[in-house]
Amino acid sequence: MFACGPESATKAALKSLEHIVSAASETESAGLLERIGQVRKRTVKRYGKRLIRKLRETLAQQSLVSNNPVLDARQFPDLDPFTEHWKEIRDEVREILKHREAVPSFVEVSPDQTRIANGKFWRTFILFGFGTKMEKNCAQAPVTTRLLEAVPNLQTAWFSIMAPHSHVEAHRGVTKSILRTHLGLIIPKDAESCRLRVDQEICVWREGEIFVFDDTYEHEVWNDTDEERVILLFDFDRPMRLWGRIINRSFIWALKFTSYYQVPKKNMENYEDKFEAATRQADKMLEAMSEKD
Repeated sequence: MFACGPESATKAALKSLEHIVSAASETESAGLLERIGQVRKRTVKRYGKRLIRKLRETLAQQSLVSNNPVLDARQFPDLDPFTEHWKEIRDEVREILKHREAVPSFVEVSPDQTRIANGKFWRTFILFGFGTKMEKNCAQAPVTTRLLEAVPNLQTAWFSIMAPHSHVEAHRGVTKSILRTHLGLIIPKDAESCRLRVDQEICVWREGEIFVFDDTYEHEVWNDTDEERVILLFDFDRPMRLWGRIINRSFIWALKFTSYYQVPKKNMENYEDKFEAATRQADKMLEAMSEKD
């Protein structure tokens, strides 16, 4: 073994010092980038809220229907087929619920929503997201998908599955340019204890019944029963005058470049693949069992 001379030791020490400085510089740069990112996020959030408030006022003026918290569903004849075919929709979601554990929670799809729904008590089987059709999920519910595709300017749609004794905290939607629809599918027997508050109005789900509301008003959900609650939830564009429609399209287009859209979109695709894999595995198990019989 050869001993290192003074010159070699000096070179080795300088090289080690160089690595330390380089590592420290990289760490500092990463920290700086993280701080810049946090500042940017806070700035966008602050000015974004101001912009959304201003847009809300403008879109309310452009609306061709009521700006009340809860609207009369009879104003929207395109929704009639849902009440006519609600049992078929319920049958489809019952099949999906056979693989309940493969259905993601709301917060797994949209991590920004931890404040209102942290945990697995609220599961969402997404069919459409910001107008994008989730092909694999939609294949699990063909009747529901056909009805949704007939809704003018559909934006989002999912089966909303809420566990017993759960609560979704008060919150507001992002834009007044859409209206939200709920169709009751599987509702606890004690329906009055499973309810939605929109502003000061209380809505109670009933099987086969539909209601429409403006989710920019503060709203909150309780399921104070021992049973699961399942509904079909979907959003469509609010009927508006020309300028309202132009503003809405521009806002939705811009929103698709933000993490508010990009993160859930990626998560939706991942969970769509996982659900399809779970159903395939279940089908294989059933086939294997039938072959043994």
